[in-house]
Amino acid sequence: MDFRIGQGWDRHPLAAGRPCVLGGVSFPDCPVGPVGHSDGDALVHALVDALLGAGGMGDIGSHFPDTDPRWAGADSLDFLRAAGNLLRGKGYKLGNADCTLITEQPRIQPRRHEMVHALAAALQVPADHISVKATRGEGLGPEGRGECVTALAVALILKEEKE
Repeated sequence: MDFRIGQGWDRHPLAAGRPCVLGGVSFPDCPVGPVGHSDGDALVHALVDALLGAGGMGDIGSHFPDTDPRWAGADSLDFLRAAGNLLRGKGYKLGNADCTLITEQPRIQPRRHEMVHALAAALQVPADHISVKATRGEGLGPEGRGECVTALAVALILKEEKE
């Protein structure tokens, strides 16, 4: 069986008055949100990079550059759908993805299952193929000071078996 592994990492500063979208889920009560050319969804961006890396297809910036006005304010789940389509086009399917968010706010745990389902739906995979975890900076570094959100993702892709 042919399998490949990719990793992704992304960080966005947080600013007051910005919409907060993480893992494809909106947190309307959060007083800060990620700053980015698109919606700034660091979790989705890290997962897109993990998938593209596993498939040997570059990174999110090579497919959705922040210099392109088409992506201004874009829903990052559209990037994830495109990455999933690219993988399927190369004959791969997602085995599983493991994602971690590091942020002081918003609180992720109450909405973690929504994130899992949003990511799985965008990739057209069962929800049990996606894991989302969260941790805090505990007062250390830019995450701990509430200055940013950081996301990590690892993805395993499998070559589709021909019958």
